[in-house]
Amino acid sequence: MNPPHTMPPARRAVLTLGAVAALSTALPGSPAQARPGRPPDESLSAPGQLWISRGLLHHSTVLQSFAFDERRGHMYALQVMQGGVRLTGEKRALSHAERRARGDLCLNRLSMNGALTGYMYLTGFGHGNAALGVQSAARTAGVLWLEWDAEPRRGFGRGIARIRFVHGQVLARDSRVVTGFHPMPGSTDNAVALDEEAGGRLLLSYKRDGSARLALYDFRRFAARDFRPLTDIPQPGAELRLPFQGLALHGRYAYQLLGSGYSPANRTGNTRLYRVDLRSGRVAERAWERSGHALRPREPEGLAVVRAGGPWLCLGYTQGPARNRAFSLYYKPIN
Repeated sequence: MNPPHTMPPARRAVLTLGAVAALSTALPGSPAQARPGRPPDESLSAPGQLWISRGLLHHSTVLQSFAFDERRGHMYALQVMQGGVRLTGEKRALSHAERRARGDLCLNRLSMNGALTGYMYLTGFGHGNAALGVQSAARTAGVLWLEWDAEPRRGFGRGIARIRFVHGQVLARDSRVVTGFHPMPGSTDNAVALDEEAGGRLLLSYKRDGSARLALYDFRRFAARDFRPLTDIPQPGAELRLPFQGLALHGRYAYQLLGSGYSPANRTGNTRLYRVDLRSGRVAERAWERSGHALRPREPEGLAVVRAGGPWLCLGYTQGPARNRAFSLYYKPIN
């Protein structure tokens, strides 16, 4: 089917040029360039190396989260829909504020070097915050796990869903092809990260009764609706009341990114990066995150793991003026 909406010509032209520019820095460990040497200091405090600069998504709004299908060379990224879009069946074009309150998202597919290759719309799903998961096994091309079932007015998800990426499609939250899960009834701000390599694990972040928490599950059991967590711990750093911006899972560790963009009250950056041992619930390492310090507004947005040549922890940051946001990705080695 044809996409239900086409972007203004100016944005489409920038997308093409931006994708070419993004190729200036290749995937860590890809055949396009020599693998970067792993620096002797692999602590989280080491600044990340620039991978993608000024990447552009289908809409002009902020990158919220991203994940990779390395088997097929895809990157997926979520953003709240921009204002002025009218989907098929809608009586009028809605504003960005209305899209945010409704939980309407644009799901982007890009190459591993940041070139846009497709998009679709998800209505009533959520804010797209912090994380999404990709199933990269041979039989699961384009199968994603993400926030779902947006709460009224605030627009953050009360559950998670499994969907398949189809370019140009519009999926409502109650569509028959959406498989929804409510692992923590009464919760909101749900986000999900996957690690298929470590025996198959799913990590859920959620809020319930005023508490922010992380719950780890066996992936196969979760998909079969066995919602007994392997562990369920308080989210470290929640007492700082910083925006929760990124979540990733690698082996026994969860990684999380907290912080906000530059502002008069935050001139030098407040971004924190955590490594959390999920066996004990203890923080194994925490650090000020200093990658991309020259970006403006430099709001942290998203966290994911790339295994090729690594593993590498990839961090997203916004840049550029309001209503015309771009993103940059940085990467650093992890154990």
